Amino acid sequence: MPLILPGNVGSATAATGFNVANSCRFNSGSSDFLGANQFSNTAFDSTKKFTLSVWVKKTSNGVDNSIFGVESDVGSDGKTTQFYFDTSDQLRFYDNFNNVSDVKTNRVFRDNSAFYNIILAVDYTQSTNSNRVKIIVNGEQETSLATSTYANQNDNITALQQNRGIILGVNENTGGTKYGYFNGYMSEFVFLDGIAADQTSFGEVDSDSGIFKPIDVSGLTFGTNGFYLDFEDSSALGNDAAGSNNFTVNNLTAIDQSTDTCTNNFATLNPLDNVVSQAVFTEGNLKSTMNNSNSQGVGSTGTFWVSSGKWYVEAKLINNAGDNGSAFGVTGKVGLSTASADRVGNSADAITYTDTGQKAIAGSYTNSYGSSFTNGDIIGIYIDLDNLKIYFAKNGSLQNSGTGLTLNAIANTLNGVYTFSVGMNAGTGTPVFEINFGGTQTYSISSAVTDDNGYGNFEYSPNITGDSVAKKFYSMCTKNLAEYG
Repeated sequence: MPLILPGNVGSATAATGFNVANSCRFNSGSSDFLGANQFSNTAFDSTKKFTLSVWVKKTSNGVDNSIFGVESDVGSDGKTTQFYFDTSDQLRFYDNFNNVSDVKTNRVFRDNSAFYNIILAVDYTQSTNSNRVKIIVNGEQETSLATSTYANQNDNITALQQNRGIILGVNENTGGTKYGYFNGYMSEFVFLDGIAADQTSFGEVDSDSGIFKPIDVSGLTFGTNGFYLDFEDSSALGNDAAGSNNFTVNNLTAIDQSTDTCTNNFATLNPLDNVVSQAVFTEGNLKSTMNNSNSQGVGSTGTFWVSSGKWYVEAKLINNAGDNGSAFGVTGKVGLSTASADRVGNSADAITYTDTGQKAIAGSYTNSYGSSFTNGDIIGIYIDLDNLKIYFAKNGSLQNSGTGLTLNAIANTLNGVYTFSVGMNAGTGTPVFEINFGGTQTYSISSAVTDDNGYGNFEYSPNITGDSVAKKFYSMCTKNLAEYG
């Protein structure tokens, strides 16, 4: 059992064929979005039909997560066209300019560990109303709908006629107020102007796995106002790879370019295993800020669970807030306890390295492990599941003279399956840490070290000499899992 992913495993087997190199990370707290105001004065090939396709990994649930929208009227007409995950995590297309189209799935989308391919095909020329708006997810059309209201045949998508720009990663209400900023990763964002296409234009079903995976879209006909965002230029994340319909970048920077994609999916922190929601995850679920209103311990785990191979993770302590209880390591337990006495570090299911320089094995602390660490220090975690050992480094320096701690010294309710874990004690402060699984780092790095497969982006080397043996460790991504997991 090399990998456990809740729900759709998406890109887990997409290790061959067409490769998607980059995605763009959106963070609502930074008000990230892309805007194309230059479209507003240009005629569309058709105002009755278009198709968009995008691969997304959403990192928050229970809030509006906007994929595509059109600028609202600066007046007060309240008209909008938008495509988004709503607060119930259902996909919804809403267009109320003429006769309303309101199409919403019954299915909810709450998997924060994998990419979905989302296609919206709009064609108001169709005589059958259900063919006027199609929502397709991972190659399958959503036919079970909570709402199914359609515009009249041959109505116009009026928003595309009225000097309004396209916006991605946000919605806009009456008067131009933006809301529903997207949280997560987008890759391969395609818009076909005047063309109603289906899933075969954007992906194919893998004959071995049965999984829908991306294909090369560069040869498609995009139309006058069509575009293809591949996010391959970190200095210009809004560049149109199909032509000149470039987007204006708003609050996104080069660090938001990611190699976490639909063909090589990286681990992140798991918002579904966040002790009583005491921590707030941002930056693509790679940054954790603890709620200081509760002095109870907090814990979280990663989205990938592994039972074999050698894996490397970096964690940077941003603010320990005097908590005297920051702990990084692994656990073999699903579902962290809400009891402060059983937080990660105190748990029988975990091994951690703490900010006091202690090791915590099955809830037992000792002062004889390594150096203490504090704000700004980067902790390397080396997980060797082939030999059931774990090693820790502080700023590239191995602790405990390079002697590993034995993983089978802890309880494991999953029979040998482990994941990264963190535990922190709020006290009266607000502890903050950032995690780097290799796909997108949240903190600036100077080294840009990869693993031996060329994956990852780390401050320090994933290769060490542990227990007097040279060992190579790898970033937690699906391409490495396919080879070593």
